[in-house]
Amino acid sequence: MKRRFLQGIFASGVLIALALPLSVQAADTTDQAAIRKVMMSTWDKPEAPLDAGPITVLADHAVAGWTQDGRGGRALLTRKADGRWQVAACAGDGLKEAKTLEMTGMPGAVARQMAQEVAKAEAAITPQRRALFSTFDGMVRMDGAGNHPPHAQGARH
Repeated sequence: MKRRFLQGIFASGVLIALALPLSVQAADTTDQAAIRKVMMSTWDKPEAPLDAGPITVLADHAVAGWTQDGRGGRALLTRKADGRWQVAACAGDGLKEAKTLEMTGMPGAVARQMAQEVAKAEAAITPQRRALFSTFDGMVRMDGAGNHPPHAQGARH
C-alpha cells in the first residue's frame, strides 16, 4: 500500500514537472541570473519588454540570445575581475560561430566549445524565436554601460 502511494506521488510530480514551462523547470544558474539582470537593467523598457535567453556561460564568457519588439540578436558578455558581467558586443549569427568568437579575443578552444554549447541551447527554443536572433545586423562593440558608439549617418541596427 505504502509503495503504491509513493509511486502515485512520484508519478504526479513527474506530470506536474512536464506541464510547467521550461523556464520554470530549469532555474538560472547564478551566472545566468546575473547576466539576465545586466541585460534587463540595460535594455528592458515597459513599452518594449526584453526577453533574454538562452544564456550560455563558459568560464568568463557568455553568449545570450535576446528578443525585443519583434527583433533580436545575441550579446557577448565577459566577466570582469570583480566578478561582474559586462556586455562586450551585440551581434546576430556571428556570435554562434567559433571563428567570430575567437576574433573577439576568446581563446580558440573556448570559442569552439562555446559555439557548440550555444547551438545546443538554441536548439531547445522555438525556430521562430531563434530566427529573430538573426535580425541584428553586423556586430557592435559595447562600452561598460551597455552603450555603443554613435552610428554613422543613416546607419542603424
